[in-house]
Amino acid sequence: MFKKWLAIFKKDTLMDRAFKRSFLMLNLAREMFSKAKECLRNREDSEVDVNVRDQDQEINKYEQEVRRNVFNQLVVGGTENLPSGLILVSIVIDIERIGDYTKNIVELAIDHPGKLKGGRFEKDLQRVEAAVEDNFDKTRSCFKSDDKNSALKLLEEYKWVNDVCDDRLNDLIKEVDKDIRPGDAVALGIYFRWLKRINSHLRNITTSVVNPFDRIGFEPKEKKK
Repeated sequence: MFKKWLAIFKKDTLMDRAFKRSFLMLNLAREMFSKAKECLRNREDSEVDVNVRDQDQEINKYEQEVRRNVFNQLVVGGTENLPSGLILVSIVIDIERIGDYTKNIVELAIDHPGKLKGGRFEKDLQRVEAAVEDNFDKTRSCFKSDDKNSALKLLEEYKWVNDVCDDRLNDLIKEVDKDIRPGDAVALGIYFRWLKRINSHLRNITTSVVNPFDRIGFEPKEKKK
């Protein structure tokens, strides 16, 4: 879907700058997530090496810049740039939401005493965390290369993440693991839900490679034989 618009982005235009800013935003979101996870899961002091709140504000600033550049390019260039502009604006909204959820994880880490452990659900939690981190890198690669086959493979590869997050949240509600303290159960439930939302927003970005604008965020339609 995006390939025919890449030529526009190779020029030194406002749209080109907006395109490059979207990758800076995604890189920032990836760094924020790694630091937030480290803070919540592996540190007793609930401190992070970078100020995630400042980085979240930086993402917000980039989002506004992308919108402004896209708008100004459309005013100058007309409808030729409309599809690519709409796609970029959609994508940066997803990245901004990832930044918000990452900031929420840091706030959870500050409020939660010590490391958050998964109890009976630790193995699944580690699988989900690893999948989300890998999804960041593969999503960025798919979007930059506009590789439809890689995008379709990625959408299928990590489809299971959201289901596992829902299942473990339901297990926590049902108190399947009686050894998990109430405070930890609440924190785990929230964390699983935020991991699901981050994964979902990454999937939305990936769908922009395979879907037309009106279907970004939805599963690709199978071609009729």
